[in-house]
Amino acid sequence: MILNIIFGILAGWIAGKLMGSDGNVIRNLILGLCGGVIGSIVLHFIGITGKGRLASLFISVVGACILIWLARMFV
Repeated sequence: MILNIIFGILAGWIAGKLMGSDGNVIRNLILGLCGGVIGSIVLHFIGITGKGRLASLFISVVGACILIWLARMFV
């Protein structure tokens, strides 16, 4: 549980850096955790799956980048 939160924060932070968006710890946590869900759905549709912490981190980062991109489209 604690490790998932840490990976969520890390994924949100990485996505923020990749997309040029800075945020605080809470924003990064939300981005990382929601990004994990979004990334799993999107990557599953295109046939990419993975197991393990590194794959989960990658999926969360991809999903968080998608969330940042979507937020920019609507704001």
